[in-house]
Amino acid sequence: MWITLALMVGVIVLYVTEWLSLELTSLLLLSALVLLFHVAPVTQDGEVVLESADLVRGFANPALLTVLALLVVGEAMIRTGALDSVAEQVGNPRMGVHRGIVMVLLGVAVLSAFLNNTPVVVIFIPIMQALARSRNWSPSRLMMPLSFAAILGGMTTLIGSSTNLLVSSALIELGREELGFFEFLPIALVLASIGMVYTLVIAPRLLPSRQPMSSRMVGGGKQFVSQIVVPEDSPLIGQKAAAGKFKALPDVTVRLIQRGEHAELPPFDDFPIRAGDVLVIAATRSALTEVASRHPGLLFPPVPGRDSQAERIKGQKAVQEGGAADAKETDSAKDGEDEENEAAPPPELTEMVLVEAMVSPASRLIGLTLEQYGIRQRHRCLAVGILRRARMIRARMTEIRLEAGDVILLLGRSRDIDNLRGERDLVIMSGTRDALPRRHLAKTAGAIFAVTVGLAALGLVPILAAAIIAATALIGVGAINLRQAARALDRKIILVVAAALALGDALQATGGARWIAEGALAVAGDMGTVGVLSAFFLMVAVFTNILTNNATAVLFTPIGVSLADQMGVDPRIFAITVVLAANCSFASPIGYKTNLLIMGPGQYHFADFVKVGLPLVVVLWIVFTLFAPVYWSL
Repeated sequence: MWITLALMVGVIVLYVTEWLSLELTSLLLLSALVLLFHVAPVTQDGEVVLESADLVRGFANPALLTVLALLVVGEAMIRTGALDSVAEQVGNPRMGVHRGIVMVLLGVAVLSAFLNNTPVVVIFIPIMQALARSRNWSPSRLMMPLSFAAILGGMTTLIGSSTNLLVSSALIELGREELGFFEFLPIALVLASIGMVYTLVIAPRLLPSRQPMSSRMVGGGKQFVSQIVVPEDSPLIGQKAAAGKFKALPDVTVRLIQRGEHAELPPFDDFPIRAGDVLVIAATRSALTEVASRHPGLLFPPVPGRDSQAERIKGQKAVQEGGAADAKETDSAKDGEDEENEAAPPPELTEMVLVEAMVSPASRLIGLTLEQYGIRQRHRCLAVGILRRARMIRARMTEIRLEAGDVILLLGRSRDIDNLRGERDLVIMSGTRDALPRRHLAKTAGAIFAVTVGLAALGLVPILAAAIIAATALIGVGAINLRQAARALDRKIILVVAAALALGDALQATGGARWIAEGALAVAGDMGTVGVLSAFFLMVAVFTNILTNNATAVLFTPIGVSLADQMGVDPRIFAITVVLAANCSFASPIGYKTNLLIMGPGQYHFADFVKVGLPLVVVLWIVFTLFAPVYWSL
């Protein structure tokens, strides 16, 4: 027992100080526990209660598998843009900035109750940035409330947070009944409501006002020059500009419309767009990505005959497939296995991606236009934008003669982009690669997600089965490929949870959890049941901010159950207390992943979380102490 307790203290120190990475610390803990219980397994009445093989069961823990499956589901929702319409509605600037911020935070809280918090926060970070820009506010006033809203919403349902699932799983491991989907919703709603009031009213007043480095250096972001040749079936046909902007091209600046020999300049009053018009546009990479995903084929060059977006897509595919066939003939001397792989490339190599490529100083592209160089025929990639430092060009993209240092935004298949890395004429810029959203599958992904939540909420299918089926279905329909699904799995979660589960089993089997519970009861025994429960909530809330929420949930659930057994109280009360307290990860950035996500956009320091999050933890502790006796009739 004492060795196990010493390991627990050592792991807590390493988790807090981060002298070693969380992954390495978790692996060291697992190694130490496996070795310890291999040499000295725990026995009771001559039977082995815990041995080394039992300690690695955490990797197959149902809650961990559920969390991982939900991570894949969340990634698919991002990849297809399934939540973009929701985000646009709650973040609509027409409803006013203040109301928009409230709607965004409430929307985040609701979504986080049924979806992994991390992808929800990722989706809404740019919306909060846009709302901040509209009022010339610092994003640092809005980013932390965004994370807090996601955490508060996640504490209300069983699948709202991995913490909740792990507590329920720990109860099953201890021979108790699992938590229900909405079992702790009433008390969680009380805490979440008070927390949201604090987040909306008080937190913004305590937060610093810092401008992000990007806004100080480059203002609104890099603007690429691109062009659109309007096809016959384009939704742009007949549209007129309002204040120089076209409704179908949000966040895109049209700098010139070429119609035959006539060039029309802004503001394009009474100049409706016609088929065949050439629009010279300037837009950021994200805006061009939106155009490419919402209007497939619009950025592609026109095709002879009937020029429609569908025909353009077919033409681009013909170029790519023809190039692939040429490559296959060139490599015909390779062995049969290579030929088989080339004939049937995995889906992740054929997905469309965007990447930035810089013209090198000795490049053959210098002085040539894109058409003269033939980048589409040579590399089977489509140039959708050109960025030239120091000045913006008002000319058709195909007429721009390239210079050293120009950045070309390329759209192509993953494997074609990979082949560019061997080129000396173009330098692929690190960290600029991103897959094109598969918006045509957004409704399918949304339907799969809705059915999953419905089946789990009604208890018709176990949560684990529903999550795995949903992840499999999303991969099957092409909303996300296997590589993207694998990248969505967080190794920190896998290793930290597995190690924490092993330590929890060891504490339970050796009597360490009971010893801690008896010690806590001896210290707080005179306070009565309410006092002990309140002190236990505070202790878990403190640890969740210095460890991770998942590790805290797994470590303290067996301790809480032992404490409840000692006092003769329903163990589910203490288990729900762990759920609520472990979700109070507001006072440090390491307590919850969404806090880490918003540190960069918000330009936060560690002390900012203490200043704003610690009062919120204290407020929720007080509310819990006052409401819990009434709720549970203690």
